[in-house]
Amino acid sequence: MRNLDAWRGLPAAQQPEWHDPAELSSVLDELSQLPPLVFAGECDQLKDRLAAAQRGESFVLQGGDCAETFAGATASAVQNKLKTLLQMAVVLTYAAQVPVVKIGRMAGQFAKPRSSPDETSDGVTLPAYRGDAVNGFEFTAESRRPDPRRLIRAYHSSATILNLCRAFANGGYADLRQVHAWNQDFVATSPAGKDYEHLASEIDRALAFMRACKAEPAEVHTVEFWSSHEALLLDYESALTRVDPRTSWPYAVSAHMVWIGERTRQLDHAHLEWASRIRNPLGVKLGPSTTPDDALAIIERLNPSAEPGRLTFVTRMGADRVRDTLPLLVEKVTASGAPVTWVCDPMHGNTFRSPSGYKTRRVDDIFDEVTGFFEVHRALRTHPGGIHIEFTGDEVTECVGGGHGLLEADLHHRYETVCDPRLNRRQSLDLAFKVAELYRLST
Repeated sequence: MRNLDAWRGLPAAQQPEWHDPAELSSVLDELSQLPPLVFAGECDQLKDRLAAAQRGESFVLQGGDCAETFAGATASAVQNKLKTLLQMAVVLTYAAQVPVVKIGRMAGQFAKPRSSPDETSDGVTLPAYRGDAVNGFEFTAESRRPDPRRLIRAYHSSATILNLCRAFANGGYADLRQVHAWNQDFVATSPAGKDYEHLASEIDRALAFMRACKAEPAEVHTVEFWSSHEALLLDYESALTRVDPRTSWPYAVSAHMVWIGERTRQLDHAHLEWASRIRNPLGVKLGPSTTPDDALAIIERLNPSAEPGRLTFVTRMGADRVRDTLPLLVEKVTASGAPVTWVCDPMHGNTFRSPSGYKTRRVDDIFDEVTGFFEVHRALRTHPGGIHIEFTGDEVTECVGGGHGLLEADLHHRYETVCDPRLNRRQSLDLAFKVAELYRLST
């Protein structure tokens, strides 16, 4: 049996300073006795789907909140996010003519890495907000104190969200015959919403034809949905690592897929050590400073047996650097023969602070990085495997631009994120149509 606690002897970046070791130990003991949120067999199925994306036979759509909140674990909030994900997937599936692997950045994204351990406001310095799994967003000493009991609440909130997603995905809500119902609100009045309605009408006609031929497949009525989050809090992830009785291999049962972030992917640190010992499909975020040697070393550490679908590289280069930095990475990794699924995160390299003080992103920059990602893969004759985005199903005003031309002056109207700015539903549909067009050009 592998030593699943080997990571504890290594440096671990971005971990909270828990103030009561005894309380933390009690919480972790409790977590270790709770039922799994996902099962090993499901993780293996997702690995197969990601292997297909690596071969160019499908496309990954991974997205959700930057940082989930406990208050957001409601049926309406989850439904709105899932609705947006489904609409984007329908656009990609029908317009690009490719199966879409739908992975929610949901049911576990309750912790966030931060660039600084502290935050100062009006001369007061407090610990930075690290996500609801660690501390509260309210800027008070009591709220910002890391509380290990929040890990238990993160587990139960994850279970609630995952159960809701499964119910919606398999209980009729995700039926393709609902494509018009998903659009009967504000998005129907947007340019992307009108394009979507036209596409939905085409789908209706195709379904009617299949029904007339008595050839409607069961896949029309349900969808596969997978959960994912950044594996940041190693105490939490370790407590939810279990050995599968079928295979005697350990799996993280907190999500189907977990990823290691740009700030925690050091080769000699704890996060990669922990990830190397579980059998889930893994993602690793790669920023513009990543060298080909870095990428090859990560592959050797996390997928030495070259298992298809095991490793996804999520590149986050920035629109101004993707065309310069990505080609060498893809070229060297491809030459090594390692099976890697390439996914584009066009969000994190394109963040800036507006003159009014809001952290935001330009939709045009997001589009440009996705375009550069496809251009690189088309030039190298490799497969663009998917996109990884931060979005919400609500009409927030956090990213500027898009079909409605959201301005920096509009940001204050509904700026609701507790961390990074997200695409709203209209902007997400704009992106889906853009990606579908780029995918068609690349095949």
